[in-house]
Amino acid sequence: MTLTITWHGHATFALEADGKQVLIDPWFTGNPACKSTADEQNPVAILITHAHNDHVGDTPEIAKRTGAKVVTINELANYLRHQGVENVAGGNHGGTIAFDGGTSKFVPAWHSSAISLDDGTVVAPGVPAGLIVRFGGKTVYFAGDTCLFGDMALIGEEGLDLAVLPIGDNFTMGPTDAVRAAKLLNAKAVLPCHFNTFPLIAQDAEQFKRDIEASTSSKGIVLQPGESIEVA
Repeated sequence: MTLTITWHGHATFALEADGKQVLIDPWFTGNPACKSTADEQNPVAILITHAHNDHVGDTPEIAKRTGAKVVTINELANYLRHQGVENVAGGNHGGTIAFDGGTSKFVPAWHSSAISLDDGTVVAPGVPAGLIVRFGGKTVYFAGDTCLFGDMALIGEEGLDLAVLPIGDNFTMGPTDAVRAAKLLNAKAVLPCHFNTFPLIAQDAEQFKRDIEASTSSKGIVLQPGESIEVA
């Protein structure tokens, strides 16, 4: 079975296998790096790492239109139910939730997690998470927004075909720490995200790729927004 992953900019990904689509952190509307629209997506599942607006994104609209199962941390799941999303499954660190065609396991991430409402109110539903996604016969780690932490070595024991790591710095780990993370994770390949969306998180992804391949056993992969790869 072939797993195809498309990067839509920032931390938004589409996974496709066996005729099914899964979205990760679907921020399409207002994402300056994204070339696609929310209404072009037809997922069976939406997986969300944490409650920041640039990760929850278009989840309510997509989920209501498609009936996709939304999988996220329990408090954020409850918040989404109050927004009218019916098919929501909440979990927490260490838990695994199944969706049509795969599973998503919650692992820790070191970050913050809150939603800013249109009226300026800030609500803080739950904690951030990374996701170990098993889909299309592959195992992919989406680190979410996080700093480097030593327990990534335990995540690496899951047998990762691909690790998707933020490199933007300022709000997440930067390239240097992401290379250190890659050493702990020991994935077959590493793909950077959460960079170049706006000037504050500008990074040289090609240099990161070279550093990954010089310092780890992983293959470095760089995508442009809208580009896809097949995970071998």
